[in-house]
Amino acid sequence: MKKFIMKGLLAIAMFFSVASVASAQSLPLVPVDTAVRIGKLDNGLTYYIRHNETPKGQADFFIAQKVGSILEDESQRGLAHFLEHMCFNGTKNFPGNNLIDWCETVGVKFGQNLNAYTGFDETVYNISSVPTARTGVQDSCLLILHDWADALILDPKEIDKERGVIHQEWRRSMQGQMRILENLLPKVYPGSKYGVRLPIGLMDVVDNFPPQVLRDYYEKWYRPDQQGIIVVGDIDPDYIEGKIKEIFSDIQMPANAAERVYEPVPDTPGTIYAIGSDKEMNLPVAFLFFKSKERLLPEEMRPTMAFFAVNYMTSMVQTMLNNRLDEIAQKPDAPFAGASIEIGDFFISKTKDALQLQVIPKGDNFDAAIKAAYGEVLRAARNGFTVGEYERAKSQYLATMEKAAAQADKTDNTKLAREYVRNFADAEPIPGAKLEYEFAKQFSMVPLEQLNKLLPELVQDTDNRVVLVMMPEAEGFAMPTEAALAATIANAEAAEYEAYTDQMKAEPLIPNLPAAMKPVKVEKDAKFDTTVLKYANGMTVIVKQTDHKANEIRLNGMAKGGFSTVDPSQANNVLFLPYSMSNHGLGDYTALDLQKYMQGKQSSLNISIDDYTVQLVCNTTPKDLKTLMELIYMNLTDFEITEEEFAATQAQFASVLANQENNPQYIFGKELYKSLYTSPLKQAISVDAIKGADRQGTLDIIHSMLAHPSRFTLVFVGDINMDEFMPLADQYLGSIRADRSMPVPFVTNPAVEPALGSATTTKTTKMETPQTWVAITAGATIPFTTKNRLLSSVAAQILSNRLLKTIREDMGAVYSIGAAGSMSRVDKQNAALQIPFPMKPEMKDEVLTAIKGMLNDMTLDVKDEELAPIKEFMVKEVIKNLEDNADLAATLSAITLNGVDTMTDAQATINALTTDDVKNYMKALLGADNLRIFVLDPAE
Repeated sequence: MKKFIMKGLLAIAMFFSVASVASAQSLPLVPVDTAVRIGKLDNGLTYYIRHNETPKGQADFFIAQKVGSILEDESQRGLAHFLEHMCFNGTKNFPGNNLIDWCETVGVKFGQNLNAYTGFDETVYNISSVPTARTGVQDSCLLILHDWADALILDPKEIDKERGVIHQEWRRSMQGQMRILENLLPKVYPGSKYGVRLPIGLMDVVDNFPPQVLRDYYEKWYRPDQQGIIVVGDIDPDYIEGKIKEIFSDIQMPANAAERVYEPVPDTPGTIYAIGSDKEMNLPVAFLFFKSKERLLPEEMRPTMAFFAVNYMTSMVQTMLNNRLDEIAQKPDAPFAGASIEIGDFFISKTKDALQLQVIPKGDNFDAAIKAAYGEVLRAARNGFTVGEYERAKSQYLATMEKAAAQADKTDNTKLAREYVRNFADAEPIPGAKLEYEFAKQFSMVPLEQLNKLLPELVQDTDNRVVLVMMPEAEGFAMPTEAALAATIANAEAAEYEAYTDQMKAEPLIPNLPAAMKPVKVEKDAKFDTTVLKYANGMTVIVKQTDHKANEIRLNGMAKGGFSTVDPSQANNVLFLPYSMSNHGLGDYTALDLQKYMQGKQSSLNISIDDYTVQLVCNTTPKDLKTLMELIYMNLTDFEITEEEFAATQAQFASVLANQENNPQYIFGKELYKSLYTSPLKQAISVDAIKGADRQGTLDIIHSMLAHPSRFTLVFVGDINMDEFMPLADQYLGSIRADRSMPVPFVTNPAVEPALGSATTTKTTKMETPQTWVAITAGATIPFTTKNRLLSSVAAQILSNRLLKTIREDMGAVYSIGAAGSMSRVDKQNAALQIPFPMKPEMKDEVLTAIKGMLNDMTLDVKDEELAPIKEFMVKEVIKNLEDNADLAATLSAITLNGVDTMTDAQATINALTTDDVKNYMKALLGADNLRIFVLDPAE
């Protein structure tokens, strides 16, 4: 491997006009983006600061710790993750719940803007979307980061309360696949702690560790040399740098600090076979890992151009090979439902590289699935890739990089902050998107012959292999043996493989395009600053030009219609329709033809159909606007699914969902839908429904939804040149022929809306890890206004805060819980409140009683101190959304459904909301007497 990489790096260096390259160390260093300021305090703490105005008036504050579960001793398993939880349960400057409460007062919501994660090798905390108008708010965020770094209280009482919360998180996560992994990881990682350090830990440790043990872990590992502070946003870098020095310089490095050693993954002879099953495992899956004896990129070379060289080469190989595997999966007789490769870290570890092949067989036929997937890897390794494949993959890569470069000055704060986390934790270079695009253009000169040398190097070694198999423990699934898997791999390697034949359709996507039709009316809408086009075929096109993000155009199209008018006898087709639409062609182009045609083009039109609407969504660029117009034209006039494509999708998803009836979460959803809806159109997808669907019936439904351009209003928002846009709209939208049949009139259908009346339904099912699943729903018919729509969200947020405090923090009955409120523009029962959650079974009655009481309290008592921070958060979100092309397109599109403008006066309406408004809304919602409680208990 080292020999190949070195040759590749020398070749790349030549592209950069390096006069003399004697060794890998001579490769040029990657320059750091000049927009980011990087520094290090005397105590070892690193900081990154960048002024950025996307969105304006907001900033993100991160602290990254090079500390994770891999550093735990056996008696500490789970403490890294436990410590992450405790960072929100009392610090020196924010005791108790004051940290969360203070963040809420400035519009930073726990779980959404305020969050953290713990991995094997790192723990990262973030305070995002912070309003920066007041420097005092910025100071307080830095003070929070300081307290996380060095000033946790770790109150024993708070620790004891959090044990129950984490136990519920373990209960929620310890399902089929996780149970298998817990058993098999020691075999996958012999001699390495990666096999025995899942971050969730051991519940014996979580339930019983003395508080001092947690403090010892904190003081040992949370220290400045392992910490990076990252601040990105609408801030003054000089001010932030001064405050970081002021606030963090007093943190002391511990004397005789323990060395931070990254856990090695040893080489292993031959092939390791790790095979496991579980009753609740959804589907069978096999992983073939080909570990590299040496790193693809040695640590010392990460800051050099070699990083992007390796990234380019592995990206090309992954894209081309995954395209081949997708092509196989699209055939009805494909032996696997899906397969893919990835080149990078070996599974969960960061100190070993590997090529990973993942295969999902149909049924339990691992032999045929692995032979086909691994055989395709070997075909590419032995015969190489074709020029056509390389050109398409390269085109896609460059198009993506070009778009990122064009939008570099409008990159979101959080995206930039996470890039700096990766620089701190993994030394990934950060030259900026514009320079990365320049690198990419030069890498694209790497010849195919050079690229074709990579894959053989990755799979040629017969040592350092791991085969991991996880499968359902159910009737019809036979466990493969090590001997059978070894024979399968040997047979694949012994086979001969002809070179891949690349076929690319040459005919145009639209063979006979009608003459362009100019709009019959063009008018300006001053209220929304839009241009409105009306075409003779009845279609309306709304265009809003913005400078929010260069090189971006968003489409959001809407039509009234949907499944509510479909005959119930078509239920199987309706239930399977979202899946069948995922593998479709247009006209004479099959799905595979379309996939190849679209490579290198930044347009992908997604069509979604629900009860009452048909929606078209796309994110494109000015350069690819014509492609988007082609897609709209063909989708509305010649949407096609071949018999082969339909059969392939049926076989794929029937296989994937074969064991879902043993999954408690699926049972919960299925039974919940049964309890809420009477229509067969509104039930959970099942294998029987998949097998019962038919292609022609499905196409008839899709065509009926797309047949009438007069029902559609298409909204385009973004970097739009009207002189270029108008001819394209006239050619591809105005020319769509109006269907002569009358569209089905829009009506509401009670059968596709939740059943009326209040009721409690309880079901049971077998569970390997017992927990009770609950869904509480309430619905009503309430006038759709901007105020009521906002109140549906405000009430749910207040209730969510109460639920978290009582059910999670005080009772320890759940890991997460929250309420979601919504108001539809078209449903008759248009106001809804939902509270879904899994919980500790022993506390079911106590929790349900508490929630019923809280719902009632929402009609009687809402405090100003609860409402104020939510209003702050929502105003901040409204301001942010007004600068986002996707949100603008979605809102303008939604307004066309019922004409109610929820955008113009949103901020003023939020500021005017009172506690009485919230109480009255909840009275109207609950007064409809449509409160439904569904409970799925573990069977005895």
